Amino acid sequence: MLPPHVILIFLDGVGVGNKNPEVNPFFKAQLPNFKKCCNGIIPSKKKNEYHGVNSAFISINANMGIGGLPQSGTGQSALLTGVNCAKLVGKHFGPYLFSSLKPVVEENNIFTRLKLRGYKSCYVNAFPQQYFEYITKHKRDAAISYAWRSTGEQLKNAEALLNGTALSADITNDRWPSLGYPDIPQISVEQAAKRIVRIAEKCNFVLFEYFYTDHAGHSQSMTQAVDILEKIDSFIGNIIQLMDDKKMLLIITSDHGNIEDLSIKSHTRNKIPFIAFGNKHELIIKKVKLITDITPAILEMFM
Repeated sequence: MLPPHVILIFLDGVGVGNKNPEVNPFFKAQLPNFKKCCNGIIPSKKKNEYHGVNSAFISINANMGIGGLPQSGTGQSALLTGVNCAKLVGKHFGPYLFSSLKPVVEENNIFTRLKLRGYKSCYVNAFPQQYFEYITKHKRDAAISYAWRSTGEQLKNAEALLNGTALSADITNDRWPSLGYPDIPQISVEQAAKRIVRIAEKCNFVLFEYFYTDHAGHSQSMTQAVDILEKIDSFIGNIIQLMDDKKMLLIITSDHGNIEDLSIKSHTRNKIPFIAFGNKHELIIKKVKLITDITPAILEMFM
């Protein structure tokens, strides 16, 4: 049996909210590809599960039994490791990785565990020089980038973006000229999708992090949120068209709620979406109920 190829699209700050277009941009935006994965609907609190032939979605708990609002540091650590990281530190923490969680993430993250089994992973996001300088100076890092670096791998940079082996966090390279990289050209959403599928064909596990959803939630701007969601929807749609769904599995999930309720500036305690499309989607969907189930469920595919 051939080993699987999994693409995980991580959307920071996306919960499953109410069907209210006044505060929830998922019901204001045009999102045909989210609907394609979800039986023609957008997940909401009332319609929060679907099981189909090629795709399925459920809503899963990201609160980890801890009061307060979930945060990215503990949420992403839990997603990556399968460990209840909020319980370990006694609170939700973010946006950066809580210092005492570093050894937990180093030992248990999905990149390390797949590497030990002989599988190849790729964290495809590229970072500008400013980010490398920041983590060197301040000695603090986001959970996903720390997990990747803990395997001995390097974060991808502008050169990787230029040679087609990485993706910009904004998908189309829009922000790079303003960061001091005038030679990095803008690409289309379709070109970005072709790139990630090409990378996934050579790797067993690929993770792409999209944090603009969380930024849009904090902004409370419906216009910004709609634009962001329609862009990621187009990206997902192009991936679906290009991937071989008999060999490849696409997963879309998050770490906590935010963008689904623009009536507040903060994160939410809403459940988060877990969407699976393609190869063995029905098997993985049955194994996930909580954010801490995601990595163990993916790892079971590589037994």
